[in-house]
This record gives sequence, structure tokens and C-alpha cells, in this order.
Amino acid sequence: MATQTTPHVDPRHAGKKPPFDEKTQPHPGLEAAMRTKPDFGEETYVGFGRLAGRRALITGGDSGIGRAVALAFAREGADVAFTYLPAEKPDADETLRVVEAAGRKAIAIEADLSDPATCERVVRDAAHGLGGLDLLVNNAAFQGKAVQSFEELDPERVTHTFQVNILAMFHLVRAALTHLAAGGSVINVASIQAYQPSAAILDYAATKGAIVSFTKGLAKELIGRGIRVNCVAPGPVWTPIIPQSFDAEKVRQDGKDNPMERPAQPAELAPAFVFLASDEGRFVNGEILGVTGGLPLG
Repeated sequence: MATQTTPHVDPRHAGKKPPFDEKTQPHPGLEAAMRTKPDFGEETYVGFGRLAGRRALITGGDSGIGRAVALAFAREGADVAFTYLPAEKPDADETLRVVEAAGRKAIAIEADLSDPATCERVVRDAAHGLGGLDLLVNNAAFQGKAVQSFEELDPERVTHTFQVNILAMFHLVRAALTHLAAGGSVINVASIQAYQPSAAILDYAATKGAIVSFTKGLAKELIGRGIRVNCVAPGPVWTPIIPQSFDAEKVRQDGKDNPMERPAQPAELAPAFVFLASDEGRFVNGEILGVTGGLPLG
């Protein structure tokens, strides 16, 4: 019997490479305002029902990795709730569109996750709207502008970074445990910054290191309830956080020093989340899955 084959793709040339003709943006960066649009998989991702009937909450699902995961989960059969900041509504509307186009229920929840009470409300609203909760993806993160010296790191900014990037995870997981049952899954998002921290975004890097420890410790705790906890650690990814955080030249050359000589596209991260969320990953727990283009974790 003849079989169809897919042509091999050279991974070095599978995504857009620098230099990028991109302008810088204020916080929060918007995908809608980017000249070089990220690829979140709308034209390429094919689902196979691996998450059929699952109900997922994805924080920061309006753009970038979050949108790519929302699309992939929907095409795998999951209903999706996601959070976004008020200024990110144009991007959130696009995520709603692609999830609904996949034939799944989509719920957009406006939320500032630096507030513990808001984290609890987010989980409550998601579980109510979806009829329960099976998957929690802690993706939302704050990354401030790159600084030139340690003294430039404002204490208020550092506090806010920790509130959004790691403390919110504690509050979200605590609230989600009311709804998650055996077979459920929590997926956190760290970064290569946890292992190769940049001084220019030291506050962000420190939170990503904390997420690695949080993941490993929580995995030991929750497996006793049949709930797996894992983490994806991306390398450079072409998302709105890049033009939001760095100067024009850094944005222009984003990913150039990666072994792949380019940043990842969000669509290239989504399959890692699907694997960890699905039954295919049921013996995977407490792992940090690097999707870095060859940059080592450790």
C-alpha cells in the first residue's frame, strides 16, 4: 500500500529569521500591532482529538504562546477559557475567533492576575462557563523593559513581576484544585531565562527560576491526587513580549544568536503543551520540557 509522506523541513528555515522590520511597543505588547505577525498555527495545526471533551483554562491566552496553545487545544477537542488584560482585547477577540472556528466553546476573561482575588474569580468563572476544569495552563507573564544596570530595576516593578509570574500561579492552582480531578493536568511556563538569566531582565528571569522549583515540588504533591504537573521552558519566541521589552536593535535581531539562528514561532511550542496535557504524556510528571532551539537547560 502506498503511503503519503510529508517533505522534510530544515528547522533552521522553518520560521522567519532576523532581521525583523518591527517597531517597539509599550506594555502590554499587542500582536495586532506587530508588523511581522507571529505564526500561531491557524494555517498548519491539525488536531486528532487528543483532548476531546477536556476543559482548559489558559492564562495570557490572547496572543503569542497562549493563543497558539488555545488554538491547538481547541483543534484537539477541548473547550477553552483564557485570560487577557483590558488593553489586549483586540488580540483576545482573535483568540475567541480561532477557538470558535474550531467548533469549541471559548470564554475570554478580562483579568489582572497580580490580584489574588482576581485569580480566584478567574478559576471560578472558567469552571462555571465550561462546566468544570481539567487543564490549567499558567502562561501569563509580565516582562518589563530591559535595563542597563541593576539599580534601574524599580522595586515596585520587581514586586509586580513576582505577583504576576509566580504568586499568581499559587493562587490559580489553589483555586483550581476545587475543580481538578484525577487525570487533570497543570502546565506551567518557565523560560530559558531560568537557566541562562539575562541581567537586563533579571526580575523576570528570577521568577522563571522560581517556576521551575514550583513545578517540581507541586508535581510531587499533586500526583497523590492523580494530577500531573509539568512545565514548558521556551527559548526565544517571536511574540509581542519582544517589541514590548527590548530596544529596536535587539528586536530587529531577535533569535539571531540561537543555534537555529532565529526565534521560535508560537505554533512550534503548542505541540509540547498538547503532549503534556494529553494521555500520551500520562507518565510524565514534574518535568521541565525545553523547547529552545538547542539552548541547554542547565
